[in-house]
Amino acid sequence: MDGTSAREPIGGQSAVRSAPGWTDEDRGVQMVRKTVMLLLLIGLLWQPSAAMSQVPPPPGDIKNFEFLGNLGGMNNITSINVLSFASGDVLVAVGRFGVRTFDLSDPANPQPLDHLPSADLMNEGDTSGTFWQSESTNVDQRRKLIFLSRDPRAYNHPQDAGPSGVYIIDANDPENLELITFHPIPAGHTSTCIEQCNFLWTGGPAPDEDMPPEWAGRPIFVTNVRDPENPFTYPDPIDLGRNDGVTDYAHDVQVDNMGIAWVSGRGGVRGYLTKGRHWDPVEKQMRAAFPWDPVPYAGGGGPVAWKATGPAVVHNSERPIDGEPGDRDDGYWSRDPERPERPSAEDGSDYAAHGFEPGELLYITHEDFNGSCAQRGRFYIASLRGSYDGEGWRSTPEDPFSLDILSSWHPWEQEGSSTTTSNCSGHYFRMKDGLVYMSWYGQGTRVLDITNPYEPIQVAYFRPTTTSSYTPMLYKDLVYVADSSRGVDILRLTEGAFQASAARQEVVAPPLTKAQIQAEAARYRPDPVMGWSCRIPVGARGHGHHSM
Repeated sequence: MDGTSAREPIGGQSAVRSAPGWTDEDRGVQMVRKTVMLLLLIGLLWQPSAAMSQVPPPPGDIKNFEFLGNLGGMNNITSINVLSFASGDVLVAVGRFGVRTFDLSDPANPQPLDHLPSADLMNEGDTSGTFWQSESTNVDQRRKLIFLSRDPRAYNHPQDAGPSGVYIIDANDPENLELITFHPIPAGHTSTCIEQCNFLWTGGPAPDEDMPPEWAGRPIFVTNVRDPENPFTYPDPIDLGRNDGVTDYAHDVQVDNMGIAWVSGRGGVRGYLTKGRHWDPVEKQMRAAFPWDPVPYAGGGGPVAWKATGPAVVHNSERPIDGEPGDRDDGYWSRDPERPERPSAEDGSDYAAHGFEPGELLYITHEDFNGSCAQRGRFYIASLRGSYDGEGWRSTPEDPFSLDILSSWHPWEQEGSSTTTSNCSGHYFRMKDGLVYMSWYGQGTRVLDITNPYEPIQVAYFRPTTTSSYTPMLYKDLVYVADSSRGVDILRLTEGAFQASAARQEVVAPPLTKAQIQAEAARYRPDPVMGWSCRIPVGARGHGHHSM
């Protein structure tokens, strides 16, 4: 193990504090904040922010976005989330640097609270490199826990032999993050909370050397985390046979407002019921659903590209529908574990105008680095009609089942990007009020009006000259963008975007210049196995900067 830290060494498990949340100290913190604000107002105290650089908009192409600032010092960031306390919210940022927390009392100017460095996450056998990946970090709002999914490629291990699993971090005091335990799991790339974070579904990436040879990727493994000091993983994985009968890469899981868990991965998207008694359309019987033995609900495959091997995978999805609130009416403790708000029906397309019921449409990212930029990962809108009778679980190469694809979108069609750029696939997105806020790596962050599910149009974009947009997060009236080249950009959509949306008037970004393309290409090299889907920073050793 290399690296040093002033924190408690990782040799043993840290105890979980009994405090129910950031409450006893919160009153004192709030008093201090009020005092500081008063002093600021009367001119007795002034100091510049240590967290955010107040700078003009970066060079690049920006339309219908206001640039408020940037949280730097977090290159190779992979995900962001929000933990909510009675006294206020805390931003959680995860990347190669480990875990950082920020006070969001002033959302446009977050202030640093703590840093759990990558060195503190090293286990026995880790000798070099950094933590990786947890690109959709989930948090337990009730117990104030952070679940960090470890990819087998972390700390320069090979994908087919590296250790994987989940770190459980106590964030009851966001100014003093404490590692509770690392729990080994046969999968490790993303971990998603199921049933109020009593369980985790962990998926990805490609198989290790001890897995069945017929597997083309790792399925979902289920872990019980009711006791965070003593989690256990069920021996039998789920979501098998997802790619026309072949067990393949299950990449990530999003839970909708009805509690249905949608697993995106190579081959398509399939939804599962995890509690209650339901008709099982595959087993053809009524039975109880459990997180470790869920009941199939709906979903299936799509275009042929969704089945492709190599550097490609159906990455994530959303099903906007009403139901159990992720945040809107039920207080901070019920916020969704992955994003501050789950999308509700009003966040999707105009269903009634186009003949759909709320919940009938899926919004999907396909991350793909095969072929030219024109052929790479797109954003899709698909109908679930015809998929409620287990069709997606009976699909075979001889008799394939595909969802009805209503439309797709890619920046290539909007801006004529050069085919020499390798960094133009879609990635994570968020939804609100008929708009999709989506990351596109080197093509920046785009906002699409999807009120017409047959014709998404672009209404805003933010594409700095140097960018690798990983994931956006919507918070109040702001957009936080985790960018692996820049840290966290803090943006606000301007009235122009809403006017363009109302008028259904598309805005078009200019093409990437040759200098922009060359600058981005010079910073990375392709992974020897996964190609450009797993970009490695020039100068990094072994298996490093992986997105997939």
